[in-house]
Amino acid sequence: MATFARPENALKRAEELINVEQKQEALEALHSFITSRRYRAWTRTHEKIMFKYVELCVDMRRGRHAKDGLIQYRGICQHVNISSLEEVIKHFMQLATEKAENARNQGQASEEALDIDDLEADKRPEDLMLSYVSGEKGKDRSDRELVTPWFKFLWETYRTVLDILRNNSRLEALYAMTAHRAFQFCKQYKRTTEFRRLCEIIRNHLANLNKYRDQRDRPDLTAPESLQLYLDTRFEQLKVATELELWQEAFRSIEDIHGLMTMVKKTPKPSLMVVYYSKLSEIFWMSNNHLYHAYAWLKLFSLQKSFNKNLTQKDLQLIASSVVLAALSVPPYDRSYGASHLELENEKERSFRVANLIAFDVESKPENREVLSRSSLLLDLVAKGVMNCVTQEVKDLFHILEHEFLPLDLALQVQSLLTKISKLGGKLASASSVPEVQLSQYVPSLEKLAALRLLQRVSQVYQTMSIDNLSKIIPFFDFPIVEKISVDAVKNNFLTMKLDYRQGAIFFGNKSLESEGLRDHLSVFAESLSKSRAMIYHPVKRISKLGQISDLMEVVEKEHKRLLARKSIIEKRKEEQERHLLEMEREEEAKRLKLQKITEEAEQKRLASEFQQMKNQRILREIEERELEEAQALLQEAEKRSKKKGKKPVLEGEKITKQTLIDMAASEQHREKLEMEKKLKKLSKTMDYLERAKREEAAPLIDAAFQQRLAEEEALHKIEQQREIDVSRRRHAGDLEEKRRLGKMLEHKSSFQEKVLNRRRSEYDRHRQEREQSINNIILTRKEERVAKRKIIYFLRTEEERQKRLHEEEEARKLEEMEKRKKEEAERKAKLDEIAEKQRQRERELEEKERQWREEVLGKSAVPTRTTVDPAARPVAVPPAAAAPSTGKYVPKFKRMAAEGAAPVPPAQTPPPETDKWSRTDDRGERWRDDRRPPFGGGGPRSTSTWQSSGAR
Repeated sequence: MATFARPENALKRAEELINVEQKQEALEALHSFITSRRYRAWTRTHEKIMFKYVELCVDMRRGRHAKDGLIQYRGICQHVNISSLEEVIKHFMQLATEKAENARNQGQASEEALDIDDLEADKRPEDLMLSYVSGEKGKDRSDRELVTPWFKFLWETYRTVLDILRNNSRLEALYAMTAHRAFQFCKQYKRTTEFRRLCEIIRNHLANLNKYRDQRDRPDLTAPESLQLYLDTRFEQLKVATELELWQEAFRSIEDIHGLMTMVKKTPKPSLMVVYYSKLSEIFWMSNNHLYHAYAWLKLFSLQKSFNKNLTQKDLQLIASSVVLAALSVPPYDRSYGASHLELENEKERSFRVANLIAFDVESKPENREVLSRSSLLLDLVAKGVMNCVTQEVKDLFHILEHEFLPLDLALQVQSLLTKISKLGGKLASASSVPEVQLSQYVPSLEKLAALRLLQRVSQVYQTMSIDNLSKIIPFFDFPIVEKISVDAVKNNFLTMKLDYRQGAIFFGNKSLESEGLRDHLSVFAESLSKSRAMIYHPVKRISKLGQISDLMEVVEKEHKRLLARKSIIEKRKEEQERHLLEMEREEEAKRLKLQKITEEAEQKRLASEFQQMKNQRILREIEERELEEAQALLQEAEKRSKKKGKKPVLEGEKITKQTLIDMAASEQHREKLEMEKKLKKLSKTMDYLERAKREEAAPLIDAAFQQRLAEEEALHKIEQQREIDVSRRRHAGDLEEKRRLGKMLEHKSSFQEKVLNRRRSEYDRHRQEREQSINNIILTRKEERVAKRKIIYFLRTEEERQKRLHEEEEARKLEEMEKRKKEEAERKAKLDEIAEKQRQRERELEEKERQWREEVLGKSAVPTRTTVDPAARPVAVPPAAAAPSTGKYVPKFKRMAAEGAAPVPPAQTPPPETDKWSRTDDRGERWRDDRRPPFGGGGPRSTSTWQSSGAR
């Protein structure tokens, strides 16, 4: 692998190789540079190298090299410059497209040149043999060999680009553009196989996007831009599928669109929904699902009526007529009659699935599912006002087929209406997304419905009718077709009739015991007779038997419940056993795969070692053979030389070894070399003598020739010099004559020159003055503008400074007020703290006095028993007026104490306090709580008693 010091060297080396027509070596050099881990930092030169690399890949049709290089380049510029990868990929696709178009134009081929089934399939041997044996023209063969490989490469290019850009949120637009171009390629050249493969690729990309949700740079489908790109791609896929008439792929595209919108829980725009339902109606019509086709047309009608503001009355009438005729085309009977339970379940699930597609319910629930049927469809037509928009012919046809009872004239009236309806239709001018509407496509289905309705009406009136009369009243069908229609109706239990060709008659209704009319007749008759007998002869009540019957019913019920429970247990056990078996199978499969993988790896290693060993042995054997061949060649040459000299070989080739041969050849070569040197030395001496003799003889001849050459050249020089003098004299005389001739016009030339110079000088002066005047005007204008601008700037600057100064003053004032407020707050807090400290000091002094007084009282008391004092008889001291203000204003405690100290109570009048310290403590605690409670209501009784008791103590 080549190594380069810089990326520029790799590019230069590749260009040099291209100039000498070595494109393969240039491609290998660039590929080794791109895949090297040494140059992983992106530069602008990397982009130039990739442009040159993809050009070489396209010229040489190397798709695998291009894919490998683009993958490596994606890793280089993914997080640095993703737009560079986008430019390289666009250049790659453009080159591939241009090459394919040029090949098609050179070969003068048309689209029919791509008549192979699969662009990815290799050419089979039988095809090659057939192409040589068959009488294929040379031009067709050259077109195929020239055009088809380039289109194969173009298809491989699209696949490569889609694979590289998948699940990358930064290149979603380029991914969508590539998908659209691939769709157009399939559409232009009718490539159905490639289109199916392309749809599967895009479908797998979306599935992997949902499967691996932890990927880096994963597209977010909830984003509106990403969702719109994915939707546009799916709708383009749907359009191309319908144009290629791949109806199964179109239906899968419909499912893709519905699944995508179900995934993000959103509904597309009405314009996209119109395309959705128009293509869905085409798909259902091509699959002969008239019921779903009619529902799709009904949805399309609702969308056009609700969201298309440009819809004309004529177009609306045509769409409504299509809806009604599509609904009438649905067969009036259910084809599931007589089907098995499994078939009914499958049909039910399929119906629910299609109903979700038609309703486009992104949050479908089983309980919200609606069963689609012909009767509900006809009710929806009336409920949604579709019948009010249809033409009169369609409305008359609807009433005749669904409501009126005309057994004999029904077909004739329907035929006249169908003739008028078949002429209606055309392209809708105000609904571009809706395909061309032709009501004539519904005529065969409506004729079949008319035949069924006529047979149904006739069967209600007649029991027997001849085949000829029935053929006459159904003019638009031959009788074999009518017979086929009637057989299908009888099969699906819509009609009951028999056909007798011997009598040429049709019998309506089946009077056997299995008919609908007589099937329950005998059972009804038996029930009536039983009731009549019970009314005439009253049954005798038998209590014992009834009791036995009731007991028997209970036993049967219990047994039934037991069997059901046993059945559920058996089913659960079966499920557990199946689950266990499935897990065992999975484990065994995993073990088998693991063992198989280990065996395959061991086998690969063994094969690789054997291959390497065989390769080494082969190389050694080749070296030995080559050496032996060289020795044999040397020996043969020696034998030839010895034979030429008349000498015999010393040894025979069969009896000597390889080393002997080599030694002999080497000695022979050395001997020959010595002989050759002697010969060359002798020959060089001979040549030297010969050359010296030649020069001695040629010296006087060379001098004589030189002297003769000097004389000849001197004579020639004199002749040429005389000729040049004559030519110069003639030229001088001609010039003097020309001067005399032109001297006559000198005065006129001077005057004309003066006039021209004066005129140009005046014009120059005038232009210069005008320019100076304009420059002065511009200078004055700019000076005025500068003055005005300076004034404005000065005014703005002054105003800004004033505003700034006001703002600073305001900030300073606010700061000063805040500091003043903080200072006042601090002073107020200090005063309050000082007052609180004085109050706490006063309380401590009072408590100390009270404690001393209590000790004195307890010391003086000599009574051993406790005296109980009635609290009601204890005198209460009346505080002064200042101690109990009636206004409810707060009075500090030191002021109250000062007021109380002015009028003390005598100790003799105060009874001895309670000696229990716990009661005193509680009283003091209660007093403290009352003391802390703020006064309310102008000094209530609790507040007054608190201050009085404090004053008394």
